[in-house]
Amino acid sequence: MTISDRIFERLDQIAMTQKEFARRAGVKQSTISEWKKNKTNPSSDKILGICRALDVSPEWLLSGVDPAASRGKNQEYYVIHVQTDTGMMIEKVNRLGKGQRDRLLGYLEALSSEDRG
Repeated sequence: MTISDRIFERLDQIAMTQKEFARRAGVKQSTISEWKKNKTNPSSDKILGICRALDVSPEWLLSGVDPAASRGKNQEYYVIHVQTDTGMMIEKVNRLGKGQRDRLLGYLEALSSEDRG
C-alpha cells in the first residue's frame, strides 16, 4: 500500500472530505487530486501537515505500521510541533552549549525526583 493509498483509506475511515483535508493539511485540492489520480505520493515537506490533519503518526503514514500496538513501550522518537510549549523549549535547548544542556538536564532530573518523593 502506498502513502497516498493510506491517506485515502484514512479519509474514508474518518469521513473527511478532500476539501476539508486540503484545508487542514495546508495542501491544494488539486495536489490531492493528483495523488489520487496518478497514484503518486506527497512530497516530504507535506508529511507532518498530513499527519496532523488525519490524526496519524508519520510512522503509520510512511510504513503502515500502527504504533498503537506498541503503546506503553518506550518510543524512540517524538513528533512535536514547533509552536507548542515543548517545541519552543526544544528550540531553546538546542541553542545551549553542552555544559548548559547538562546543567538543565540535572535540574530537570531533580525536579522530577521531587514530584515522585
